[in-house]
Amino acid sequence: MTDRRVLMGVIGRPHGVRGLVHVRSYTADPADLPGYGPFSDGHGRRFTLRWVSEGVAELSELVDGKRVKLADRNAAERLVNLRLYVDRAQLPAPGEDEFYLSDLVGLEAMGPDGAPLGRVDAVHDYGAGTSLEIGPLLVPFTRACVPVVDIAAGRLTVLPPAEVVVAPDAGADSTSEAVA
Repeated sequence: MTDRRVLMGVIGRPHGVRGLVHVRSYTADPADLPGYGPFSDGHGRRFTLRWVSEGVAELSELVDGKRVKLADRNAAERLVNLRLYVDRAQLPAPGEDEFYLSDLVGLEAMGPDGAPLGRVDAVHDYGAGTSLEIGPLLVPFTRACVPVVDIAAGRLTVLPPAEVVVAPDAGADSTSEAVA
């Protein structure tokens, strides 16, 4: 995969009227986020940030090498949901048996019998746990479902979970209509 950017945080709602913003950090320790900057937004703009309180930051855009702070709440509102990226090369090398989630994108997914399932197209985390998008499959990224990750070999082993089927309630009649 040619895109070597790693998502480090997302700008949230404005905080107050002076251009401060809430920031969701994806680093192990949110306090470390500013040290990974400057950040890019994927459109060529570059930003730095400085925490002013827990989860609230002063965001500055780098324009011609100079920091330009957000002027007011309106400027902050325009950046809601802005994703902050760094180049993968800026990050420290992971330890042994460690990897960044972005390193999983592009790996070949193999079934337990060695049959190819496809490539990892994306890694998602919607708050309830990380999942891997492998073609039409969405697989929870747990040790039970992905027991082997081999970054060096460019593949991982996937044990898709069994489908959960909920039996209808014995007292419920599925053909009856609701009465208001």
